[in-house]
Amino acid sequence: MNFKIKNILLGAALSLSAVGAMAQTTLLNASYDVAREFYKDINPAFIAHYKKTTGKDLKIDQAHGGSSAQARAVNDGLDADVVTFNTTTDIDFLAGTGVVAKDWAKRFPDNAAPTISTSIFLVRKGNPKNIKDWDDLVRPDVKVVVVNPKTGGNGRYTYLAAWGYIKKKGGTDAQAAEFVGKLFKNVPVLGKGGRDATTIFLQRNIGDVLVTFESESLSVDREFGAGKVDAVYPSISIIAENPVAVVERTVAKKGTAEVAKAYLDFLYTDEAQEIAAKHALRPRSPAVLKKHAAQFKPLQLFAVQELFGSLAEAQKVHFNDGGQFDKIYTPGAR
Repeated sequence: MNFKIKNILLGAALSLSAVGAMAQTTLLNASYDVAREFYKDINPAFIAHYKKTTGKDLKIDQAHGGSSAQARAVNDGLDADVVTFNTTTDIDFLAGTGVVAKDWAKRFPDNAAPTISTSIFLVRKGNPKNIKDWDDLVRPDVKVVVVNPKTGGNGRYTYLAAWGYIKKKGGTDAQAAEFVGKLFKNVPVLGKGGRDATTIFLQRNIGDVLVTFESESLSVDREFGAGKVDAVYPSISIIAENPVAVVERTVAKKGTAEVAKAYLDFLYTDEAQEIAAKHALRPRSPAVLKKHAAQFKPLQLFAVQELFGSLAEAQKVHFNDGGQFDKIYTPGAR
């Protein structure tokens, strides 16, 4: 009898354990390459916040890569609950195939972009080539490392920032095309995503300058050791929005809509905005941004809409197959 009771109790305990395991929700965030460290800090902060407010346990998994490559993976079946990208066109692509809501940009504040960034230059310690602005990137003695605009938002922003630099100085589209063509002739190899480009620059020791997001300067110091690079701020650069969206297809299947929305809502809280600032992502919160004013150097920033209509328009004109980028960049032709 005692043996039977013991077995019944053991079985009940195992059942409760299984229920507990099932009760823990798991979210998958498909994100862009250089956001790894940011979300490593965001995730435990949100898990604690969610536990405190709901009493429920939560696990968050991450998937990182070039923003466009991640969008294609989600479209092809990767069961991400949320996407946190660095270019709106990648979420527009998912909206076009019904994976995220058509009106995704209206579901959260600030065009569903809780942080922004901009393109800056990372040069080798001491800036041996004396690189100061975009004009220096077309010099014959300078080699430039950038992300492939076809696979990552980081690369698209680099391209558009260089184009916009000429336009903002009064140049024509023809002059901008010529300038960007010269810049890409100085690119020995294109990175697949932001972190791949950083690896090319620092581990393979290729190039004199890496054009990447402002936030990557801190990541380099943390991952490769302080003192390897200097950050150079060009006179003019672009506003790079970091948009987010719930993956409707996945949350409908997994029943995670509420927690997925709560996760993205959390990115707008002061706690998350402070974490963003710590990772050199420009906060949307005016109060948090003001608090970190010394960190975010002032430079002339322009919005994509100002010069290109929208990222979707820029995608069609510049980055779709047969577009302007394909006309000015031929792999292997230097």
